[in-house]
Amino acid sequence: MNILKSVLVAFLLLSVFVHAQTSDDTVSKTKWQLLTYDFSNVFKGVGHAYTRPFEWQGQQWGTLAAVAAGTGLLYIYDKETSDFFVRQGDDIPTFIIDYGKNYGSPRYNFLFTGGVYFTGLLTQNEKLRRLGVLLLSSAIATGVLQQLTKSLVGRARPLKNLGKDTFDPFNRDRDYHSFPSGHTMLAFSNAYAIGKQVSNPWLKAGIYTIGAIPGLSRLWEKQHWLTDVGLGIAISIFTVESIDKYLDKKYEQKYNNGKGKTLSWNFNITPARIGITAIF
Repeated sequence: MNILKSVLVAFLLLSVFVHAQTSDDTVSKTKWQLLTYDFSNVFKGVGHAYTRPFEWQGQQWGTLAAVAAGTGLLYIYDKETSDFFVRQGDDIPTFIIDYGKNYGSPRYNFLFTGGVYFTGLLTQNEKLRRLGVLLLSSAIATGVLQQLTKSLVGRARPLKNLGKDTFDPFNRDRDYHSFPSGHTMLAFSNAYAIGKQVSNPWLKAGIYTIGAIPGLSRLWEKQHWLTDVGLGIAISIFTVESIDKYLDKKYEQKYNNGKGKTLSWNFNITPARIGITAIF
């Protein structure tokens, strides 16, 4: 648990250290005014993420189709990939397993996201406040969505040993709440949001790797199938991107001004290989 706390603190210090060097012009406003404005944007950002599909055009629907196709192909190999990851579990260091298990939980997730936001509020740093709003709204949006989807789909977890094709919608037993992975969505939405604040592609890749560990840990522990984790990552990216664009209209200050190198994602789907490639 001490290691987990250290990782959480490191994440927070990273977000503060990299960019929170200067205060902004919000010092003339009271903290209460800033708080009410920010939390209004948190919930408006959630609403924007949920309604965004109604405004999608050809490119967005094409991306959705590609993700659906990739998820379907991953589904074919869910049994084999689950067996593979479970075999690796015994060789994973305990501190990584503990981090993966705890950081993706709502308790520690909101402890972290709230810490980032209130640090920005107390220092009246708009860039850090904006990041906190992005983290909180993304966590709420993905958190509610995954809870509803899990109940609706009712997919049995690998540990039930019922196979990848077992579905029992609206079953209250958590062992039938496999699809998608909530740990993955909460943890990776944080990592993706923070990664968008930096221009260095290697730092981005490191942040994304740390954010992917909770999802991988769920595979080692037979809590999720690979499709649950893969779709969770895709939903996290879509959600953060949507809310980030919305917040561009609400805040003047932003860490990443769009200059410098960027990192993009390619989904590689062939008969012999299925994967995600980061290009920078």
